[in-house]
Amino acid sequence: MTSTDSRTTKPLKFAAVGLDHGHILGLVHGLIGAGAECVGLWSETDTPHTAALAERAPRIPRVAEADELLTDPDISLIVTAAVPARRAGIAVAAMRNGKDVVADKPGAITLDQLAEVRTAVAETGRFWSVAFSERTASRATVRARRLIEEGAIGQVVQTMGTGPHHLRPHTRPSWTFDPGLAGGILADIASHQVDQFLYLTGSTSAEVVSSTVGNFAHPEYPEFEDFGEVVLRSPHAHGYARVDWYTPDGLGVWGDGRLTVLGTEGYIEVRKNIDLLGRPGGDHLFLVNGKGTQYLESDDVELPYFPAILDDVVRRGDTAIPQELVFTATELALTAQANATRVGCLG
Repeated sequence: MTSTDSRTTKPLKFAAVGLDHGHILGLVHGLIGAGAECVGLWSETDTPHTAALAERAPRIPRVAEADELLTDPDISLIVTAAVPARRAGIAVAAMRNGKDVVADKPGAITLDQLAEVRTAVAETGRFWSVAFSERTASRATVRARRLIEEGAIGQVVQTMGTGPHHLRPHTRPSWTFDPGLAGGILADIASHQVDQFLYLTGSTSAEVVSSTVGNFAHPEYPEFEDFGEVVLRSPHAHGYARVDWYTPDGLGVWGDGRLTVLGTEGYIEVRKNIDLLGRPGGDHLFLVNGKGTQYLESDDVELPYFPAILDDVVRRGDTAIPQELVFTATELALTAQANATRVGCLG
């Protein structure tokens, strides 16, 4: 079913403002796959992602000025994967021009930026969503939530998430190594794990118990953080996350992301990208409880995020990721970043 704008029978129109991170490809194609129409692209710089979008969707025009898209009354939604430091400003401008926003994570890199976004949401009535792709693009993670809701592991007590990444410095833009532009490893990568903690434990609030950032392997980039960890606690659950830039080239994928959900009657483990025993692809889910140990396929699980975004634009809903949950996940990641103990080359 094609999602349509309430003002027309044509597909809902959206535009991409800021193409600096490769996640823009998933955002654009996710929305197109859900039935929307991309009507414009703008980027501050030429990037490989600009060329990739042009190749995959050659009919989408690229405009010279971002304001052409931000002020176009026919565009209902703006997506952005700009340099992280620019994303909040783009989002605020879009909302003040009557548009909803989907941002790549991190949607903001400082608490002050987050406060500006909160104000814009409150004053305009538009929504600001952050596409935490380790949840929104992970069929196994969606399935894990369903198993939890069915009582498969009892009461959830803790989540443990890891987010290892390839660095390959020669392939990365210079802003990657500047926390003033990229936001730092907890603000950026660990926001995935914070979002999953809230999503899988059913927590609507939490506190940062402790956080650490470090640089152990890249002294040539003295401000860059290649390691981070954070401990979270909500009124009824606990969470631990570790993120890093140490994935070895021999693994074959960009990172062996793992998620373990501990319950009072069992546990779930999700291997996001690779099964070390050799099963192909990603989205590997293991369920252990009183009935035994199972390996569960997730290929048939539908990803609800992008269809829900389009429905929220049209119906003014709050279903893709509730707005307050987006705020909470972002605030926790930014608080962890701001208050982190610095170790290694950063010490």
